[in-house]
Amino acid sequence: MASKPRTVEEIFRDFRARRSAIIRALTHDVDEFYGLCDPGKDNLCLYGHPNGAWEVALPSEEVPPELPEPALGINFARDDLSRKDWLSLVAVHSDSWLLAVAFYLGTRLNHNERKRLFGLINALSTVFQVASGNKPIKDKLTMDNGSKSGVSIEVAMKGEHIRIFCGSCGEKYNGDELWMGCDICEWWYHGRCVMINPAKADTLKRYKCPSCSLRRSRS
Repeated sequence: MASKPRTVEEIFRDFRARRSAIIRALTHDVDEFYGLCDPGKDNLCLYGHPNGAWEVALPSEEVPPELPEPALGINFARDDLSRKDWLSLVAVHSDSWLLAVAFYLGTRLNHNERKRLFGLINALSTVFQVASGNKPIKDKLTMDNGSKSGVSIEVAMKGEHIRIFCGSCGEKYNGDELWMGCDICEWWYHGRCVMINPAKADTLKRYKCPSCSLRRSRS
């Protein structure tokens, strides 16, 4: 069993991975997620895992649970609300859960460390902002894979400017950093967010992000 995150950096990395997983469920994989939340099933929860994968599952049978549990029974309201309103409701509860997990893990942090952790978290857009369209996620664009520079933060397409955001941390494109484009889902990531450095990027002919790699290994 992996040890729990303890430092500010470890807890924020855990938060960011769980957040990325939930954002993917509510955006890129939304049709699959919607189909899994059958109102006829038992109380279901949406989990974001530290490995970047998301899961719709029953709550833990362990009492008390090892970690705070996400909202219970998200599937029951699916057919009573519009799709947009239901997804927004799930997003709001997911934001609350992500904060609960982060500060549960950070219970031994001191005042300054908790303040720093909150600052890191607060610098990211919320799941609700991304899922509701208030914060744009990366649109599908064709760029040089793993380009460190030369890709404009705003790309003209049909007269509009499209902003690029990291699929993991949600931060905006910065030409001074290494970026990796997944050849499967076409999302873009900071190299640092997916543990890829320039030397390793130069050896890759194709790149699969952590979520796509996990999904492929299961199938």
